[in-house]
Amino acid sequence: MNAQNYIKLEFPARSVNEGFARAAVAAFASQLDPTLGELGDIKTAVSEAVTNAVVHAYPDKIGTVQLRLRILPDAVLEIVVKDHGVGIADVTQARAPLYTTGGEERSGMGFTIMESFMDKLRVKSVPGRGTTVTMSRRIRRRG
Repeated sequence: MNAQNYIKLEFPARSVNEGFARAAVAAFASQLDPTLGELGDIKTAVSEAVTNAVVHAYPDKIGTVQLRLRILPDAVLEIVVKDHGVGIADVTQARAPLYTTGGEERSGMGFTIMESFMDKLRVKSVPGRGTTVTMSRRIRRRG
């Protein structure tokens, strides 16, 4: 699909960069004139995806997170969050509500939250090679 606009970013998998990712996505998405509710949903989904990469992908080192944003036809915002970390052995299990490998302090609701706030969610992962989370949301035209 031909993108009407796009950006690509890469940053260290540090929790401090989760806020940066949220802000970058919000700034890029603003060209579609989303409502505050739509923008909040998108920022929350991005937070979950980036936090998953920070917490789960690189348990013993600081790797990188790649963020790709595209504006597609019909005002669709596509967000791709990719890491080159440990990967997910069983994506179906990982997407189940309350499943976590992050210990008691993690809720296990990340993928469920992403799915509920976005129109589409796709998760691809190869153990030892990383995970790619692709989300999309159509921004409703106002007026």
